[in-house]
Amino acid sequence: MTHSHDSSTHEHTDWKHDGVRVVPGDQLDGNVPSTPGMDRKAAINFARVGAQKLWAGTVHIHPNAKTGAHHHGPLESVIYVVKGRARMRWGNALEFTAEAGPGDFIYVPPFVPHQEINASADETLECVLCRSDGQAVAVNMDIEPAEKPETVLWIDPTHPQGGV
Repeated sequence: MTHSHDSSTHEHTDWKHDGVRVVPGDQLDGNVPSTPGMDRKAAINFARVGAQKLWAGTVHIHPNAKTGAHHHGPLESVIYVVKGRARMRWGNALEFTAEAGPGDFIYVPPFVPHQEINASADETLECVLCRSDGQAVAVNMDIEPAEKPETVLWIDPTHPQGGV
């Protein structure tokens, strides 16, 4: 597959001010839609760097803390666990659960009600978030969680059980 890189389209672009941006980790923006139980901060979004199709930032969840139930509207979300142990609950009654640790990725489809839980009693859960739009969307929900969530292990469709 060939890609056309027509430089004439961008020849008048001011790459110095409209090119690559570095957002220092100590300059993230905490003024983003909030969900009880977590500290979200934006690094990359429309307001900060002009991102049209993605939002990226961090989230910290204190030991033994859990967020309120929420969803992110039509956006897809990816959560990368940097430090700690994440327990995700999801479903109409938050009846399903799975856990992730450092180096793991979590995918949350659009409109899925979910809750993030720090499964550790003594370590802050630190994650990087990416969403499929330049604006943050967080819709908090009033859901009573199920007493005993069902654990669901993800099976990679490209590597079925027993396959290599």
